[in-house]
Amino acid sequence: PLDNEEETAAAKCTQLCLGELLSISDLECSLCIRMFFEPVTTPCGHTFCKECLERCLDHRPNCPLCKQSLREYLKAGSYSPTVLLQDIMLATFPAQLAERRELHRAEMAELSNLTKNIPIFVCTMSFPGIACPLHVFEPRYRLMIRRCQETGTRRFGMCIYENGKSFADYGCMLEIRQIELLPDGRSLVDTIGRRRFRVLSRGHRDGYNTADIEYLEDKKVAGEELQELQCLHESTYRLAQRFCEHGDLASRHIFMQHGPLPEKEEDIQASADGPTWCWWLISILPLDPSYQLNLFSTTSLRARLTQLQRILAALLQQPP
Repeated sequence: PLDNEEETAAAKCTQLCLGELLSISDLECSLCIRMFFEPVTTPCGHTFCKECLERCLDHRPNCPLCKQSLREYLKAGSYSPTVLLQDIMLATFPAQLAERRELHRAEMAELSNLTKNIPIFVCTMSFPGIACPLHVFEPRYRLMIRRCQETGTRRFGMCIYENGKSFADYGCMLEIRQIELLPDGRSLVDTIGRRRFRVLSRGHRDGYNTADIEYLEDKKVAGEELQELQCLHESTYRLAQRFCEHGDLASRHIFMQHGPLPEKEEDIQASADGPTWCWWLISILPLDPSYQLNLFSTTSLRARLTQLQRILAALLQQPP
């Protein structure tokens, strides 16, 4: 067996030999024209960065070079790294590989920011504490969801479309709870609403919308005002219970879909977004999205409860 010195000498020799045979351009991905990062090789024998290949397969299930079908490869849903190639890169161009890794780390750090350039899914109204199931099939959103997973934030913003703007001025951060990947690359994504935000500025990244945002917070009240707010909260919750008990067939169908009215919370000012049951109610009531958005953007729990009380009273007066 070789002693340590001989081993080091052998490794140096391998590095020199490979270094003479290879140039950095031999280790470039043909899609991003950068040194391979997490290289994977397709069944047809072509090698790409894992991320580059995934982005191509978002659009069509074929090899970007020879156009051979990769449906079965896509269906497997996992890509094994080409270990030999990684070893060769490490042996011959360690400094460039370290630089490439650093570049990737910086890109991931930029994508992890949760107030600057956050990804925006333009689709539906979503609310704090309320589940929001999504079917993701557009290439730009496949990429967006994958990035949320890879950065570890598992979060993105959800806004509705608004005429004259690419999306509304207010939205809700969604957190990915679970993803079911379908064999053709589409996915069923189970998310839940977290915090409300206001859009400060809009941007784009790789085909999807982004925004700089600030989070919304309900104004806190105290003393006599808080006592009044608690009374208003109690009476509105009782109305909500009545509405849920006396609802027609259509509303019963809604409860099967959205679950029962959430429990009352002990401290009504504990959350920055106020009690979850209010959001549950706003999400199931037959309200116009612009009206929902109006309720959504108010930072006064009192104003929200007053509106809900008015709506519930009107709905309960209607003949069944």
